[in-house]
Amino acid sequence: MLLLGACTVTPTSGPASYDIREGQADPKSLPYAYVEVTPRVVDILATNTPRLSTAFKDRGGPSVIRFGIGDIVTVTLFESAAGGLFIPLEAAARPGNFITLPPQAVDNQGNISVPYAGAIPAQGRTAAEVQEAIVAALKDRALEPQAVVALTDQRTSFINVLGEPVGSIRFPASAAGERILDAITRAGLKSPGHDLWVMLERSGRREIVPFGALIYEPRNNIYVRPRDTIFIYSEPQTFLAFGATGSQAASTGGNNRQFSFGAWRISLAEGIGKAGALADLQADPASIFLYRGETREVAQLLGIDCRRYPGPIIPVIYNLNLRDPAGFFLASKFEMRNKDVIYAANALSVDSTKFLSYLRLIIGTAQDPVVAATNVYVLRNTIASATSAIAVTTGSAVGIPIVSP
Repeated sequence: MLLLGACTVTPTSGPASYDIREGQADPKSLPYAYVEVTPRVVDILATNTPRLSTAFKDRGGPSVIRFGIGDIVTVTLFESAAGGLFIPLEAAARPGNFITLPPQAVDNQGNISVPYAGAIPAQGRTAAEVQEAIVAALKDRALEPQAVVALTDQRTSFINVLGEPVGSIRFPASAAGERILDAITRAGLKSPGHDLWVMLERSGRREIVPFGALIYEPRNNIYVRPRDTIFIYSEPQTFLAFGATGSQAASTGGNNRQFSFGAWRISLAEGIGKAGALADLQADPASIFLYRGETREVAQLLGIDCRRYPGPIIPVIYNLNLRDPAGFFLASKFEMRNKDVIYAANALSVDSTKFLSYLRLIIGTAQDPVVAATNVYVLRNTIASATSAIAVTTGSAVGIPIVSP
């Protein structure tokens, strides 16, 4: 009991492993979930890593271009013969029985105007749907009417690409479709690298992924949609390592410090290696912890009861057991994320040794006055004995009676 209690008084770089497993001792502390790293947990995290392919479900082909308020539309009307509603009998020679209306904008009510058909709803409709609406409005007045509707000036279905690593650009969506990398290419990427991030905003939702996820995981290179915004910025991915790590890194700044990924993606095993691995005489290999915030959706898949955690992000502490030989395989499959925190707890024997050293120091400090007094007493007796011996020797030599001190 004395040794276990020693952990609360001896210096350490973080909580004890059993405190993390048992939960918070202070009820006022931020609640967290404790999850042991197992093959099932690794698979869940691998399939729910933030990616564009999983965040946006509409991963189909090119978008259908629909008209919006302000778009400039041109309408061409055809009739089967002259003498109809738009083509008079006495008309001079002409290339065909059609008439092209002046270009017009979709008005604030979302309509365009066609003579004898009135206001035709266009907002949110495709060209084919507007054509059908025009024909339906004219079929009882014109001679077998047909209509061709064309988008002359596209002013609403734009895609925005911006950010310092690219030349910001705004361009209309193409009916043929463009993927995210196509849009970034249009903007002119200046410095591709593992420090770049890509944020896609669509319909009020945002998702951020490393640029490498678009290159090395093609399924993330999804089609862009009208009114999408792509923002590219540079920010090195880093993680923190605390505790019994980096025994050979002491000369480069100590154990507890920040490390850069140096790649667009690394595993937990690589992260531990970058931190200098585990201190052989200090770390408990069964108590490797990773601190991370997970979304409520992922937390529920992990079997966490989210009712006791406020907010959309659930604090989770993952425990990796490297005493298990298979733990290194799990660490190699466990993908790290930006701003993760690795903490390697001390072995119990280390805390006990620290306490015994501390206790030895206290006992030694308390004994110092006794030892000093004893040394003074011994020194005085030694001096007295030496003085007596000198006096006896001197008195005998000159014939003087000797008196004991």
